[in-house]
Amino acid sequence: MRIVKTATWISIAASLGALLLAGPAFATVDAAPELAPSDRHGKVSRLVTTLFERSHYRRMPVDDVASSRMLDAYLEALDGNHQYFLASDIEEFETWRTGLDDAVKRGQLEPVFEIYQRYLERTEERLEYALAQLEVEHDFTLDEEFLFDRSEVGWPASRAELDDIWRKRVKNDAIGLMLTGKDWEETREILDSRYRQVLKRFDQVKSDDVFETFMNAFANTMDPHTSYYSPRNSEEYRIQMSLNYDGIGATLQLQDEYVAVINVIEGGPAALDGTLKPKDRIVGVGQGEDGEIQDVVGWRLDEVVDLIRGPSGSTVRLQVLPGGAAPGSTPVVVPLVRDKVKLEAQAARKELLEFEYEGQPRRVGVITVPSFYQDYNARVAGAKDYTSTTADVRRLTEELVAEGIDALLLDLRNNGGGHLSEATAMTGLFVPSGPIVQLRDTSGRVEVLEERSAGPVYDGPLAVLVNRFSASASEIFAGAIQDYGRGIVIGQQTYGKGTVQNLYPLDRYAPGAEPRFGQLTLTVGKYYRVTGESTQHRGVIPDIVIPSAIDTHMVGESTRDTALPWDQIKPTPFPRQGNLGPAIEIVTGEHTERRAGDPNYRHLLGDIEAIEARRARKSVSLNIEARRAENETAEAEELARENQRRAALGLAPLEALADLEDDDAPDVQLDEAARVVLDLAELPPAVVAGRASGSGG
Repeated sequence: MRIVKTATWISIAASLGALLLAGPAFATVDAAPELAPSDRHGKVSRLVTTLFERSHYRRMPVDDVASSRMLDAYLEALDGNHQYFLASDIEEFETWRTGLDDAVKRGQLEPVFEIYQRYLERTEERLEYALAQLEVEHDFTLDEEFLFDRSEVGWPASRAELDDIWRKRVKNDAIGLMLTGKDWEETREILDSRYRQVLKRFDQVKSDDVFETFMNAFANTMDPHTSYYSPRNSEEYRIQMSLNYDGIGATLQLQDEYVAVINVIEGGPAALDGTLKPKDRIVGVGQGEDGEIQDVVGWRLDEVVDLIRGPSGSTVRLQVLPGGAAPGSTPVVVPLVRDKVKLEAQAARKELLEFEYEGQPRRVGVITVPSFYQDYNARVAGAKDYTSTTADVRRLTEELVAEGIDALLLDLRNNGGGHLSEATAMTGLFVPSGPIVQLRDTSGRVEVLEERSAGPVYDGPLAVLVNRFSASASEIFAGAIQDYGRGIVIGQQTYGKGTVQNLYPLDRYAPGAEPRFGQLTLTVGKYYRVTGESTQHRGVIPDIVIPSAIDTHMVGESTRDTALPWDQIKPTPFPRQGNLGPAIEIVTGEHTERRAGDPNYRHLLGDIEAIEARRARKSVSLNIEARRAENETAEAEELARENQRRAALGLAPLEALADLEDDDAPDVQLDEAARVVLDLAELPPAVVAGRASGSGG
């Protein structure tokens, strides 16, 4: 990520300092003693509001319209599934619909804390009700449905309606445990402990927690990547288990009562295992190969992290609900061996794929680029051979060329970005000198970032493989390769993260060493391709689409309500290498014909269809036998799909899914992308016009 300091930021520094030292506009009202805004909260609120108005890319005023968005965002942050507040509570909160802008500007946050206090009351009521529901075993033979996704449903109109929602929720939680082989008494004990843990967590809430929750809701009304981090809670808000200690290599965050996986860090144990995915929810943690799995729903984030951490080489078993699965679904157990993130696993790596193509042996070089990394300190110190993505990819490309390849495939799947300078420099390994990306800042000024290369290190057939988790710098690289006509982009529409953030340490405005003010991540710019098209929101559209189990309706910038829109600016002239349109049309036809007869490809489509059907559900049966039958049917269908694939390939069938080895699962996207770039390599030079000189823009 490129950090940009604009003239606007520098010019307002003095005025912000003066603003902080000013007192509130009028006297405050006493709030509840246990949770109440402090003078420090008021100062930070005024500071952040001014930064939003003056430095955020949108330059939106914090007015009555913003106040309305703030209220909605705050209520959704507290009760996004509409299972705590009553409709009468929401109606009462309408009093502040146009008043929160005045509250944040004046540093008077009493409304924020009053709303949270009501939320605490409702939470305690619901959890006490849930505990009472455990006194008698439920009737699991009734044909009832539990609506687990209430995000599009209005708030309950009465306590009786809330009671029914929570009765079904408790019943669903119980079924989820009983389907793993537990009897009612074991289930009751686990749920009793779970609900009491949630109550305990709410008893531990501090005023800083309330303030941070609201400030992040406020920040997210600007865009999804603008965030506030309080001094005390930044570690709990987002724990990155990476190089600092032995763990699993994942970013975790508390969402409702669940600890959710936000990101899996390349090179860590979780990434190397490949099972854990973003949006998965951790519901239990067990130590060692056979230690009892402890239910962690409702726990504090730091408590769960403490269970997951441990000495290098030891095993931790995570009980996980896959992303999109209904609460109470049967979880899967993922054993992971704790270790530090392997730096060598984060680095670019190569492999050689060999195919028989029309009776002749063909070789495709594959370079996997997990991120755009750089040893910044070594670079600043003047080291000539500092570690970088560009240097590694150059070396690997030269090695593959020496080994004799017919085509090159760059795998950028799951590459979430990194150093912008590495993305532009790596582009220079494959295109001539010229502009790579444009950057527009808050003031509207456009900067064109160019790469002056000594010349491409490889000029043969080229493809870039991407998926929905390819973001930011990955999109800049893939977009430039596509715009220059240098290669084909294959895979899935990318994430669409085309904004620039700057980090603002707010402590510089703190009058003295204490108290501390935290930090703000603020969106200050947007990236644009050389054609003038933004990568924001839309991402990069592949030339040839290969399906993926990653749901574009759940993942990506376009799924975020406050994401900045896609737009265009003036293109910049660049030395286009040609038009691959005719070649893409030909290889697309060959790809379509080939995939129809590929058992692995058909198996992938079947798995995706089953996953999408499961994700589309918003309710589940509360009849335990019906649920058990559903699970057995789903497992039988998955086994049938696998055995159908194996039969087509001449492999022995499996008796159970447990017999499936990790090595048996093919990388369909990689294999097909390699075949596509081989198709490109076989075309006559006249068709592959990518070598011809031209001018774009």
